[in-house]
Amino acid sequence: SGTQMLATTGFRDLLAAYPEQIPEADAGRISRTLNQILGYKGADAARIRREVQTGRSYVVLVPQLRAKQSAAIKQALASGKLKGVSLEPRAVRIYPSPGGAPETTVASHLLGFVNNEGNGQYGIEQRYQELLGGRPRVTSALRGLEGGSIAGSSRLVDPGTPGADLRLTLDAGLQLQLEKELYAAWVADAAVAVSAVVLDPDTGEVLAWASVPGYDANRFRATADEDPNRFIDPIASRVYEPGSVLKMMVAAAAYERGTLAASTPINDSGSMQLGRFRVDDSDKQPMGWIPFEDVIAYSRNVGAARAAMTLGDDTRSASIALYQMWHRLGIGRETGVDVSGEVEGLVIDPAIKTWARIDLANGSFGQGVAVTPIQLATSFSAMVNGGYRIRPHLAAGVGGQPVAEPERSQVLDTELSAELAGLMTHVVTEVPWYAKGTLVPGYLVGGKTGTAQIWDTKRRDWVPNVFNFSFVGFAGATRPEAVIAVQIHRAKPLIRGQGDFKLSITSYELFRRIAIDTMAAMDISPARRLAGPPPLPEPTSGREVAPGGSRRGGERAHGGSGTDGGRGTPAASPSAEASGPRSYPVPEGIP
Repeated sequence: SGTQMLATTGFRDLLAAYPEQIPEADAGRISRTLNQILGYKGADAARIRREVQTGRSYVVLVPQLRAKQSAAIKQALASGKLKGVSLEPRAVRIYPSPGGAPETTVASHLLGFVNNEGNGQYGIEQRYQELLGGRPRVTSALRGLEGGSIAGSSRLVDPGTPGADLRLTLDAGLQLQLEKELYAAWVADAAVAVSAVVLDPDTGEVLAWASVPGYDANRFRATADEDPNRFIDPIASRVYEPGSVLKMMVAAAAYERGTLAASTPINDSGSMQLGRFRVDDSDKQPMGWIPFEDVIAYSRNVGAARAAMTLGDDTRSASIALYQMWHRLGIGRETGVDVSGEVEGLVIDPAIKTWARIDLANGSFGQGVAVTPIQLATSFSAMVNGGYRIRPHLAAGVGGQPVAEPERSQVLDTELSAELAGLMTHVVTEVPWYAKGTLVPGYLVGGKTGTAQIWDTKRRDWVPNVFNFSFVGFAGATRPEAVIAVQIHRAKPLIRGQGDFKLSITSYELFRRIAIDTMAAMDISPARRLAGPPPLPEPTSGREVAPGGSRRGGERAHGGSGTDGGRGTPAASPSAEASGPRSYPVPEGIP
């Protein structure tokens, strides 16, 4: 949609003084003139007075002036009001585009910044430092007794290279709109942070990537003084336990191995005892025997744990099968995205350290494993693009030449990928509150929610009433054309009952807003064959009631997302496993 300058090199004036050249009688007047132009008062004004009166040969008063300050200093110098000061042009990195949140520049986490020494820090600036900054020309020469170089002794050591322009895959309009959406959710939900990334699932191109709160890259020193942790990019450089979005990986492994199909009945008993631990659904209410696709749709922890146990003849083989699916889809390994500071996540290989049954259960619903949002977006891309693992990337061109797209590798069967995409569509059409909050009329939409408790390592307990909320899904006209991963980090919802939470803007509602923005930015028209979401039944007392009277819990309606459970709660005594009405024949081998 055009080209927008995200970062460029310009010049700003450094204000220097030569105090030994300033007559003592003029020092007070000169310092007052400088402070008036600079707008300094208090400690800043006192520092200027001290520096002007030091009598030193040279001092830096202000390392970087604003354009209006430089103009005023030049005028004062020309009129003779200032003596013993000078302006020295210095090359600086400039980020000209305001971001979607107050006091930020666009894509601040993604771009990073360039420090006073000219070195890129974080993000694109650090990853492509040599390309963008080039290398200086280096020569050597012999010096004479007077200190100058001896004629004819100079030789070239390194010819150097000029810096090159870098064109990114970002859609600038979508990037700005994404930042606005995230800022609105951040304020509404009073979250610590809100992040999202938008990928082309076929090519791996990053269309938008942002986190709130961001920062003003032109004022990186102020951010460093206030909170240097804000420089860390939550999308690639910070891990978290994602919760039930990883239930899709249990589905991938079960479908591939043939242990489960979408219609296979699973006993969702509300709770399940595993030795001294108990696994609970978020509402602790049984749904009874339900098809596996509804275990995923209603985000049932007990059902997911039972599904994971079908992956092998014993806990060890089932754990290895689940881990291998994670690994193939990119969980626990770097995606290779071209930014600095990407981390690989925290995943225990059961072939090296044996998982207990509770570890397998926790892993089935995304606890006990830590990922990055870019890993989730990449793994979900493989589940909906025909089975190809892509490498997310941001470099589209260097100079005037395009950059070759990274190769992709097939990690899932094409038919399996289609099944998984269909399962994600089932999630957002089967569950009424997801349908209401997620579907976009005229577009194909699918995805999976995740709500995770947060473990406090110091207290060795769960952080009370604070959760991480995620949604990873796709949107397109007739096929997945954009994958969107959303994370609402450390939000404290209104809790209206067991597993019944309310957020002002849920993760799946935020996904819907971003999906609409993305379809508009990509100029993808709605498909005529899709008339819109199916009609939504009226909720019963704020909860959906399944046929036969079993309560459909999981992640709740009415703007709420319920927790998907935890690592397993130590139980004082074994709990009975109540099962609802049996609506389906029970196959052999299903625990």
